[in-house]
Amino acid sequence: MPEPDDLSERVSALEREVGRMRAQLAEATTDARAARVLASGADRDVSEVRAELRAHTSAISALRETQIDMSREIDELRQETRRGFEETRQQFAEVRRGFATVHEGMARITDLLDRITGP
Repeated sequence: MPEPDDLSERVSALEREVGRMRAQLAEATTDARAARVLASGADRDVSEVRAELRAHTSAISALRETQIDMSREIDELRQETRRGFEETRQQFAEVRRGFATVHEGMARITDLLDRITGP
């Protein structure tokens, strides 16, 4: 900017520059206030997100514990079922042996009756 020789022109130029700087300062101050408001809102948002994240983490942990408990119960039921099937197999084998014994007895009786009565 050329410097005028006249003092009044120089003072006027300086006053215009000071006015422009004051306007810039006012704008910067307004921007800073807005930034603080935004930062405050962002801080609240982050706090809310963290609280929700803690709640979700807690829910997932509870679900995990439930899943572990249910898995144990399923394993116990599976073992009981296997024992039950094994017991049933053993009982079925006993029944078959009993029927085999009855069948042998009936065959023996039939054979003896055939001997007595003839063919």
